[in-house]
Amino acid sequence: MDLKIKLISTDFDGTLFAEFENPPIPYRLQELISDFQKQGGKWVINTGREMSSLMEALARARIYVKPDHLILVEREIYHHHDAQYVEHHSWNTECNRAHADLFSRVRKDVPFLTEWVNKRFANATIYEDLYSPFCFVTEKTAHAEEIHEFLDDYCKRVPDLVVVRNDVYARFSHVAYNKGTALDELGRKIGITPDEILCAGDHLNDLPMLSGTCGKWLVAPSNAIDVVKAAVRKQKGHVSDLHCGHGVAEGVAKFLGNGSESAVNMMLG
Repeated sequence: MDLKIKLISTDFDGTLFAEFENPPIPYRLQELISDFQKQGGKWVINTGREMSSLMEALARARIYVKPDHLILVEREIYHHHDAQYVEHHSWNTECNRAHADLFSRVRKDVPFLTEWVNKRFANATIYEDLYSPFCFVTEKTAHAEEIHEFLDDYCKRVPDLVVVRNDVYARFSHVAYNKGTALDELGRKIGITPDEILCAGDHLNDLPMLSGTCGKWLVAPSNAIDVVKAAVRKQKGHVSDLHCGHGVAEGVAKFLGNGSESAVNMMLG
């Protein structure tokens, strides 16, 4: 495979996918990914969503290209094989074991953490799911930031515990498992180095894969938060003036060498 970039890793919501647009994933981006795959390149959706949620969103988007790999809930790895996604068993098993051990040390404090949030943020919702004993969603980003700060202080007292947040959503996770470490493992598994990986993201949970150590080629759309844009610029990546998938298409075309930036902008309208 004679490609300088061999793997494209895209976040989903706000990066690849804009739910209320038609189409939610721009045709131009789909064309770029399809052409890339035909040349032997691989594509991974690297998301905080779990499998059923992602599959439903892809179906509603009527996307005609399929990711070769998935990184789900910022940590689990799956490979496309025979019309289904099969798990990277050794990685996922160890990931689940590490989280189970960590969360067994956290559960005793969940009532205290829940009470702290409920007293201060009446519109916040605290819940447990299959991936974390403590998750929250708020109505306002400012409230999410305050809760995040409080939880970060708590995490300092629990080895290996971190908060993973995307805008108003957050959950506890293990420090060793995130979008960056999972991408590193995927690259190792399929024989692709960070110098051959392009990463695109827009929010806090994307920062681990936008550090410059997981992928050499970085892209952020215009709707990315400031800290993400700063991280991408620091690594000489591409920060687009276009939003969501349109901005990602511009950056992917630029780094793949699919015409000049001005030509790409014309195609994107």
